[in-house]
Amino acid sequence: MNLSSRMSRRSLVVFVLLLVQIDSAQAWIYPEHRDIGVLAVERLDPERKALFDTMWAEARKGHEERLCSMAADTQQGLAPSCIDWAALPAIAGDHSCSGRDLVEAAEKSPWILTVADVAAQLKADLARIGVSAAPSQRDASKSPIQDLQRYVENESVRADRVNALRTADTRLQRADPAYATRAGSNGAHFLLPRARTDQSAREYAQMTLTPGADINALGVYGWYHLSALQTATRLAHEQLAPAERQALTHAMLIDEAFAIHFLEDTFSAGHVAGAWGDASQRKGTHDYYNEAGIEAFFWRGASDSAVLTGDAHMRPQDAERAAAAVRESLEEVIDVAAGRPRTAAMPYTPKAAPLPDGFDVCKNDVLVQREEGQRVTPEAIELVAEVLASTPIPSLGPGLGSLPRFRAEVGPFVGIAGSTGLRNVNGGFVVGQDQRGWIGDVDLAVRAGLGLDGVLGDAGDGLIYVSLGLRGDSASTNKVSRSALAEQAGSLSAAIPSRMGISTRIRMPYYLIPGDLLLAAPLYFVSPTTYTNMAVTASNGGLIPWQQGLATSIGRFQFVLGRELGVTFYGRLGTNSLVAPANGAGTTPTVVNFKSIAYELPILEYRPYRAFDTRQSSAALFQLFVGADVPHGD
Repeated sequence: MNLSSRMSRRSLVVFVLLLVQIDSAQAWIYPEHRDIGVLAVERLDPERKALFDTMWAEARKGHEERLCSMAADTQQGLAPSCIDWAALPAIAGDHSCSGRDLVEAAEKSPWILTVADVAAQLKADLARIGVSAAPSQRDASKSPIQDLQRYVENESVRADRVNALRTADTRLQRADPAYATRAGSNGAHFLLPRARTDQSAREYAQMTLTPGADINALGVYGWYHLSALQTATRLAHEQLAPAERQALTHAMLIDEAFAIHFLEDTFSAGHVAGAWGDASQRKGTHDYYNEAGIEAFFWRGASDSAVLTGDAHMRPQDAERAAAAVRESLEEVIDVAAGRPRTAAMPYTPKAAPLPDGFDVCKNDVLVQREEGQRVTPEAIELVAEVLASTPIPSLGPGLGSLPRFRAEVGPFVGIAGSTGLRNVNGGFVVGQDQRGWIGDVDLAVRAGLGLDGVLGDAGDGLIYVSLGLRGDSASTNKVSRSALAEQAGSLSAAIPSRMGISTRIRMPYYLIPGDLLLAAPLYFVSPTTYTNMAVTASNGGLIPWQQGLATSIGRFQFVLGRELGVTFYGRLGTNSLVAPANGAGTTPTVVNFKSIAYELPILEYRPYRAFDTRQSSAALFQLFVGADVPHGD
């Protein structure tokens, strides 16, 4: 094997491994997270609201230019000039991996205001689009025409939402290159499934906070909420210099904001149901329940239930429900910091650091043991359980009674691809043939690759794959000559006879020019961030705007020139022969054996929307392509 082929193979491996780790299934989108935060702050009682405003004013000292004077600015519109506290939970988790990382992103990064601008525009776009009816709410009528009209209206709303999210996600990825890959490989944003039906809220809280437990939304919430409470005890019990108080207050509110992101995630339908399974199942289940909704019961009052929706589908009642839990969490922190009686049982923690917590939720797959003097106490468990009581009870894990799982086109796959085609040909393989005709074909292939739908959203580029199969062609409708005899001979006189071939196909997105990600793969070892950004952008349609998928009410269209190539080898499975007509007086027709290679280059494709399926992922695809069939001898 020469050096060039080794480099090509290594580049392909790097590219595929990179995309395999991208498993983006974040919960509420940025504007939804911020709306919940705004509601929670606004619903604090007057005394606690005054205390919180004072704490925020203390925390933002030294960062007045970046952090807004109001903790929750209800009048903030497009192009925000600062970040309020209500926006910090939106930045946590999705745009930062720890409390300390949140400080860097929110207070120091040059890109965070661009992210806030994109989020504000997305909120405005979604407000204009409206909400489509969930499948269970689409009442059938006696009129097929009315049913069809209702279906088209809902699909139009869905398409507008997909396009708005695609535009926003593309802009977010450009502003924050780690956006798609951050926290994509673990379950930090999901609820742990229950092990049994009779678990109490306190038992569940204990399970999610136990060192060694799989990282999960309530575990991360509990970790950072506990950090905020421990810092708050120092504010309540110590005589502090102004600088020390400012640092502790800042750390407390940052940690609580980071915790709140994951508390809010627990109210997203897909995160209640989608916590287990492979990448395809997690993403498919997550997306299905976010759109269709799920009936959920709550730890406080197990007989009470409500229908939850999820990411980019948040309704006013969803925001109100989540905001009530966030407000309760904030009240605990405020009360402890102010030394109020309600939380006097929270033990004083002198070892609480005057810096935001550094526990990285992107790199850690399990919860670790906290440092001595900062470990979870029974009192802390009780406080977490009080907030937990307002959250949805998660679904059961694998086994009897679990919710149905759905699959998305995400992750490695092996499958069967069947196709039928119709080609218009100009002439044949013999000089002088200029008639146009048609050839039909059928193809059955084994296909292996990587699904990319959902890397940034439903408008993703779809697939990376290679395939190998068999193709059968009908005889062409045009003839070897225009003679009456040729016309009467039927398929025997076809300019291109029926034949079999070995079909191959490759599809791969590209950043700017076809194949650039393979050629640029060594860049990953020099600048992983740059290459990752290129790969994610490519999987979402590439750098060229008109290469991105466009969702419509009837399906998805995409200009795909350069993303896919089909090559079929004819004459390898047997002898292909054609009759070459006589060429001039005194000559006779001759039988010619030949081989050929046919190249197909798709230009435009159309995909109807896929339905969610519990066992497999399948799709229909229509392509318009150009090609060339090049004959050659033995």
